[in-house]
Amino acid sequence: MQRDDPNSPAKAPHAADAADPWRAAYLRFETPEQEIRKFIRRLQRIGESAWSRDARIVELFCGRGGGIDALARLGFTRLHGLDISWQLASLHDDADRIAVADCRHVPFAARSMDIAIVQGGLHHLPELPGDLDRTVAEVARILAPGGRFVAVEPWRTPFLDAVHLLSEQRLARRAWPRLDALATMIAHERDTYTAWLNQPALVLAVLRRHFPDCTVRIGMGKLTFVGVRG
Repeated sequence: MQRDDPNSPAKAPHAADAADPWRAAYLRFETPEQEIRKFIRRLQRIGESAWSRDARIVELFCGRGGGIDALARLGFTRLHGLDISWQLASLHDDADRIAVADCRHVPFAARSMDIAIVQGGLHHLPELPGDLDRTVAEVARILAPGGRFVAVEPWRTPFLDAVHLLSEQRLARRAWPRLDALATMIAHERDTYTAWLNQPALVLAVLRRHFPDCTVRIGMGKLTFVGVRG
């Protein structure tokens, strides 16, 4: 996930970072174990059982590394994670697997990966369509022919609209801490989040331009995009 200024390099910690409301809400939205189990279920629905366990996999916008841990539990071993936030990346136990990097400029060679995954990171990009185009172009560059690009992102559906309405109710937020954490994250990423949700045709056009061989599923407030590198 990507919240820090994407134009700024990694920096030393200070009090403002420790008190960042988005990061604090993200960390209390679900425990690391809950996040890992969620990602395992998601990957199983996408069809990870058909993927080679020797596949070279990179997860972009990996946050604290829950997706990397989910992949490891499923038997994958050649794993890499990238996130622009050193504060989140530093929470992972295996520092060798996660690097701090801007996902618009991926530090891997062309055709060096078999699978690239994003789970809720593209909607944090500050500029549409430019930043999305640069990021997806980088994904296409690093994937070997036949490689897969998997992206799961929030998407405007009746279900998501209902969640948004519920998150505006104080009593509901008090009764459901996860809802309160979600509402806090939305409030502190509103510009990029709203821009993403309000431009579905543009988003899909960018994704399909780089990955015309693709499948798209929309449901329960999520877009699941799986593209194959030609």
